[in-house]
Amino acid sequence: MNKNKNPKDKKKVKSKSRIRKFFKVLLLIILIIIIGYGIYFGYNYFRHASAKKEGVEYDPLSATALGIDPEKLKTVGRINILVLGESGYEDDYKLTDSIMVVSYNPQTQQASMLSVPRDTYVGKRDRNSADANYLASYKVNSVYRNGTKIPDAIERIEEVIGIDIDNYVLIDTAAIIQIVDAIGGVTFNVPIDMNYDDTNQNLHIHLKAGEQLIDGNKAEQLLRFRHNQDGTSYPEEYGDNDLGRMRTQREFIQTTLKQLIKFENATKVINLLNIVFDNIKTDLTLETIKYYIPYAFKFNMENIKTGMVPGTNEKCNGIWLYVANKKETKQLVEELFADIEITTENNKTDTTNATIEGDTTTLPDNTNKTIKVEILKGCSSNSKFESAKEKLKDAGYIISKSGTTTVTQNSLIIERTMQSETIEKQIKETMDINRLNKSLNNSNVDFTIIIGNDYE
Repeated sequence: MNKNKNPKDKKKVKSKSRIRKFFKVLLLIILIIIIGYGIYFGYNYFRHASAKKEGVEYDPLSATALGIDPEKLKTVGRINILVLGESGYEDDYKLTDSIMVVSYNPQTQQASMLSVPRDTYVGKRDRNSADANYLASYKVNSVYRNGTKIPDAIERIEEVIGIDIDNYVLIDTAAIIQIVDAIGGVTFNVPIDMNYDDTNQNLHIHLKAGEQLIDGNKAEQLLRFRHNQDGTSYPEEYGDNDLGRMRTQREFIQTTLKQLIKFENATKVINLLNIVFDNIKTDLTLETIKYYIPYAFKFNMENIKTGMVPGTNEKCNGIWLYVANKKETKQLVEELFADIEITTENNKTDTTNATIEGDTTTLPDNTNKTIKVEILKGCSSNSKFESAKEKLKDAGYIISKSGTTTVTQNSLIIERTMQSETIEKQIKETMDINRLNKSLNNSNVDFTIIIGNDYE
């Protein structure tokens, strides 16, 4: 005998049916969104990958994830940043032991670090006639004034080095300590025994010379060391006191960056970013930073060029100052920051159409005939440039590109592909140029040689 179902049961069945339909529709919507995003992501990744094939070197995956248009990436240019390393334990007593101008050009994958001694004189009055108070107030570290006068410090540093600074980053020592600890320490060769104590700053430095694992605590000691308790410091050839400290800082930063980009640290990126942003002050925006990230993934740490503002220590009216040498500073800044903007001899801006000079079938029977060289005129003398080209031809090298670049004082060899030390030595001896940097890219040559005014 059939009985009618309870009305309440019928309502429950209808309710469950509606819920099932709702979830089906919801899942369908989510699926459509995922597929749509996948198509969008794939399309943009393809655009970035295509741009890479055109010679624009950056990481397409990170560019896609950041939602960056490929055309905008092509216009991202050099950025110059003032980096100030702040240390101290009281809010009203902070010093900047590290002052560097860091520059990066993503289009050429060139990067530079220029240290500015903290006692650099940046006053406008003649240092030989200015009073002691004025001189002390216009050391660059004094202009900085606990981070409250950063724009003034930027203006004064720009006058010393002769280039514009786009942004600044003020980073506390605490960030270095935490970052080094977060990546498990950094293996570094401490140049000398370091022993120094300053109870006023709660600073205690005790490190032995030699290669060792530097943790966060040791990193602070290393970066702040100037001289030992007995007054001894780095050897003169290394650079004593502040000069030695700046060299150690630059070398430790390079070593730390190499450690940071290792694959095993990729999973720590969020933690590392939190550490950085908790310990810095900057006028850089995330909108600006994101355009450099895809390029940074392709950067070779060996391409970093470093230097320090050339000058001398002088005692003026009882105050020790570091006085920059204007001529030498200008030359160094040109080497570190000038972009190699290449134009061919027929005034085209693209050197890929430069013709191969010489008949490769008549080259001498040696290994040089397999090496492709790009030679650029960076000097004001045509005869010097022609003489350099003849040297290359006589030695059997293939000159695949020839053109002009920004006039520079110093000649330079740039290695573009992985070559042996023997080949590096051969080309340096052939051209009698000792300066050789490495900048691996897709320029289709093995070496770029820039002939400067110093070429003989």
